[in-house]
Order: sequence, then C-alpha cells, then structure tokens
Amino acid sequence: MDKPLVVVTGAGSGIGAATARAFSREGHPLLLLGRRAERLEALGLPRALCRAADVVDGAAVAAAVKAAEAAYGPVDALVNSAAVLQPGVAAAQSREHWEQMVDVNIKGVLGCVQAVLPGMIERGGGTVITIGSIAAYKTAGVEAVYSATKSAAHILSEGIRQQAAPHGTRVITVAPGYVATGMGDLIADDGLRVEHAESQQAAGGGLAAEDVAETVLFVYRQPQKVCIREVVLASTAQVV
Repeated sequence: MDKPLVVVTGAGSGIGAATARAFSREGHPLLLLGRRAERLEALGLPRALCRAADVVDGAAVAAAVKAAEAAYGPVDALVNSAAVLQPGVAAAQSREHWEQMVDVNIKGVLGCVQAVLPGMIERGGGTVITIGSIAAYKTAGVEAVYSATKSAAHILSEGIRQQAAPHGTRVITVAPGYVATGMGDLIADDGLRVEHAESQQAAGGGLAAEDVAETVLFVYRQPQKVCIREVVLASTAQVV
C-alpha cells in the first residue's frame, strides 16, 4: 500500500533533513521546502518534490503543496521544521534579526498550516507537527525574542489543535533542547555564537538531529485516534 504525502519545511539541513530522511525510509513521498533547492536535491531522496520556497511566502508554499498533491495525493502530515535563531540584547538587537525570527518562527508556521489544514479537516484526518523548543519555557536572556517566538508557536499549535480535534486531525509540538544542527553557527554576533557553542558543549553536545526526527516519526506512527500533544526532549546532560 502506498504511503501518503508528507511535507517537511526547513528540509535542507538539521532536523528538517533528518526528518525527511526518516519519512523517506518509511516509504513516504515528500514535499521538501527550503530556501536552497540544491540542498534539498542533495538529499537524493526518491519520490521527493524539492521546492525552493521561503515559508514566509504563503503563495509559494500553497503552490508547492498543490503541485505535490497533484503528483502524490493529499498531504497526510506537515512537519514545521524551518526556524531562525539570532540571539541578542533586546534593547539593542537588530530589527532585521527579530523580524526574521517573528516571520519564520511564527508567521511561517501559520502560513504552512493554512496550506494543508483545510484539506485535512475536510478529509477528517492528518497530522501537523511543529518543532518547538525548550526555549519556549526556559529562556536565556539573550534569547528573549527567539524564546517568545517559540512560545508563540507552542500556543498557536495548541489553539489549532483544539480547532482541528473535532475533525479527527492531530496537531503536535515536539520541543527539543540543544540539537547539533549547526544552527548556532549562523548566529551573527561573534561573542554570542561562542557562548551558544559553549552552552551546547556543556550539554554534551546536544541531541543529534536524528534523535528529534525519530521522535517526530514516533508521534506520527501512533493510531490516528491517539494525539501525543507535546513531547519535550533533551540530551541527558542538559541541565536547563
């Protein structure tokens, strides 16, 4: 029996790439979304439609979903993995950086949900999984904006879950601690980049992206009547 279509955002690296590989291994066709098409294509996954699309661009996301559904059938799962982290002192932080976090981490999640949820509700099934963060609950001062966006994503998912539940559709949040994805390497501030790396190292290097991907696969594999609403996971060595 053919497996249904899964959409993964931020699929070019880190948790998104690991999640794409995990679902592909299970035989699912995929729609892979990311900002760089070459990274998506480099994964070399079968039956994967790769589209360079910023999750903030709702029209591009909707068009990609339409094309994927024409090729592989209705979307059964969406994994919102795209995210941006740019720590900074709130009083002096670059407006560009905090707007980017708000756009990707909140608006991007909502836009992708709007591209797939109506169909799921109409069909009476489907699963939306958003990669949240422990930072939604326990923030470092310099991650105030990032933590706020992740908190927003968590509460957004919970609200959407309540709306979708009567229609047999699951909405789930998977919230990891430090994950060795290279995300911290993109921090613009040199000092904060070093500080982030040191904190992650103190947590034993953090989880592997594959650890999070396997958790995503686990919650998805449950019977449709079972919704594991939220999972929080971190490396055993992570203290906070």
